[in-house]
Amino acid sequence: MISTERLAEIFVDAADTLVDDFDVIEFLETLTNNTAKVSSANSAGLLLTNPQGQLQYVASSSESIKLLELFQLQYREGPCLDCFHSGEAVVNADLGDAEDRWPNFAPRAVAAGFRSVHAFPLRHQRKVIGAMNLFSTDTGGLEAQDARVVQSLADIATIALLQERTIRSGEILAEQLQKALNSRIMIEQAKGALARIHGVDVNLAFELMRRYARTNHLRLVEVAQGVLDDPDKHPELTRPSKG
Repeated sequence: MISTERLAEIFVDAADTLVDDFDVIEFLETLTNNTAKVSSANSAGLLLTNPQGQLQYVASSSESIKLLELFQLQYREGPCLDCFHSGEAVVNADLGDAEDRWPNFAPRAVAAGFRSVHAFPLRHQRKVIGAMNLFSTDTGGLEAQDARVVQSLADIATIALLQERTIRSGEILAEQLQKALNSRIMIEQAKGALARIHGVDVNLAFELMRRYARTNHLRLVEVAQGVLDDPDKHPELTRPSKG
């Protein structure tokens, strides 16, 4: 059962970010991590549509989930794609019994250590703009009440993407989604650069970058751009760690 106290903290945290010019990627990364923590799942990932209506990876709670999300996109099968196309949640899917449904994805997810999966649509009225995946290392089911809570968190992610006052048309929405996807590419490149500089894995590199952004009251994408274009701008972050 999801903790009411922890859930309240997440909703307050989400509300605090829904301001003008908020950091889309930082928000989605935080929400994805929080969803994994409060649910019975172990990890979570999130896909969004680009202006052409195609799903693309945006956020995850770990590097292994990022790879599974990319695998879904490559083979065009999996819970996120089913959820996105139908607009309906996929709940309590047993990966050990899902090869007929997802012949490529299910064995790959099982090999990664997961036993069950859930997917929830990011939807506004009838428009679905993405999907959130939850992965569990056991086959224990997600209770109906918890599933409603996770859907609410997915709805918050949708609101966050649509909340800017200037959004009045699909054209502007497409522009914002493309901006988020472009930011994601830049952040991935910066993660790789920091991982090489400090000799750490990309998960830790991302945590270093996020902590630096928060400490210095900077947007995550601004820090990522600085790491790539002008490393001397953030010497505390980009200087090699001393052994």
